[in-house]
Amino acid sequence: MLVHAVFFWLKPDLSAEQRDSFPLEVKKLAAVSTVHAIYVGGPAHIAKRDVTERSFDLALTIIFKDGPAHDAYQVDPIHLAFVERNQHLWTRVSVFDSEE
Repeated sequence: MLVHAVFFWLKPDLSAEQRDSFPLEVKKLAAVSTVHAIYVGGPAHIAKRDVTERSFDLALTIIFKDGPAHDAYQVDPIHLAFVERNQHLWTRVSVFDSEE
């Protein structure tokens, strides 16, 4: 199993409509055939701790069967179109891939 965790920091001057529609755009990535499971959300509303990162606007977690499934996702037309359509909305993206 491969876990692909992506954190987005959106531009501060985005409209409310752009901020509201971005999670919907991210969820479209579930249509990529190699995606096993997908989770999309913002920072959790729980007690603050020194080790908790909350400066991001949206987190995307995708579970893939294996590395080749992840690699296929990276070049899938749905993923490439998502990046092309939305990259102007963020200032930073951090990706953390882990494997079991």
